[in-house]
Amino acid sequence: MSQHSLLLGLPLLILTITPAITACSPSDLSALLSFKSSLQESSIGIFNTWTGTECCNNWYGVSCNPDTQRVADINLRGESEDPVFEKLGKTGYMTGLISSSVCKIDSLTLLVIADWKGISGSIPSCIASLPKLRVLDLIGNSLSGPIPSNIGALSKLKVLNLADNQLSGPIPSSLAQMQDLRHLDLSNNKLSGNIPQNIGNLRMLSRALLSRNDFSGEIPISVTNLKRLADLDLSINHLSGEIPSQIGQMPVLSTLNLDNNFFTGPIPPSILASTGINILNISRNGIEGNIPDVFGPRSYFSVMDLSYNKLKGNVPKSLSSVKYVGHLDLSFNHLCGPIPSGAPFDHLEGSSFSNNDCLCGSPLMHTC
Repeated sequence: MSQHSLLLGLPLLILTITPAITACSPSDLSALLSFKSSLQESSIGIFNTWTGTECCNNWYGVSCNPDTQRVADINLRGESEDPVFEKLGKTGYMTGLISSSVCKIDSLTLLVIADWKGISGSIPSCIASLPKLRVLDLIGNSLSGPIPSNIGALSKLKVLNLADNQLSGPIPSSLAQMQDLRHLDLSNNKLSGNIPQNIGNLRMLSRALLSRNDFSGEIPISVTNLKRLADLDLSINHLSGEIPSQIGQMPVLSTLNLDNNFFTGPIPPSILASTGINILNISRNGIEGNIPDVFGPRSYFSVMDLSYNKLKGNVPKSLSSVKYVGHLDLSFNHLCGPIPSGAPFDHLEGSSFSNNDCLCGSPLMHTC
């Protein structure tokens, strides 16, 4: 064999005898084992796979970057369609704490510890030091204490889901520094204080779900700067003041839930005239004045709930011109006069108009 042929064969020989790298780095392995030691889960047994040193290979919920062999994802969900859960026919239950050791895995891009119900304690503030983190999902646990004040340091975060916990305190003002954040869900906690005035800096945000908390104060006008926002849910809080009229001019807003607060003043005509909003719930507030008669043939409402307010005057005749109204509720107001005939009123029940001052006509039993 010539020297040239021998050299050509060397790369192949080297590739053949080089073993596959499946073990994660010692630092990641140590951090994972410390993270595991702070949690207890016996109903499913997901941590039974966390043995040996090859954490990049068959450790449940752990994924590694194939190029660096560093841990990239920790994805542990207590309610999952994973065959492991379906075979046992039950959801998971986990107790313990989220150890700060997870912060030592500085290669993490996704951290999901969701729907385990029993995980308690606080969110480690060092989580904000994970430079590559894009998804932080801790929904459905029993976490308490504040949202880390330095959470805004997660400059690459796209999803922040802390819903269904027992978190308290204000939304940190630093949160508005997350220029890439798309999805924000803080619903069903015990958060309080005002919604940060600089929330409008989250220019990429498409969903802001802040319902079922103890937020107070007014809706920051900067919210209307969120040109990509499709869903805004501020329901079941203690918010007050008037609804900003600019909300009706937000270009892609489709769901607006402001029910169960203390809003006053009139309904901004721009909200009812919007051709983009199709779910609107401003019920159970102190909204006053007439219902603006601004509906048109491009209006499309799957849900429009204006019930339990202080609205007066007539049911707008322009409602008859809308493209579609699915669920309409005008009950428990001070409306008066005849209910318009034809669509969409011909498919609505009397409960949609009940408990007003002097509404009459079908579908109510009161004739005009």
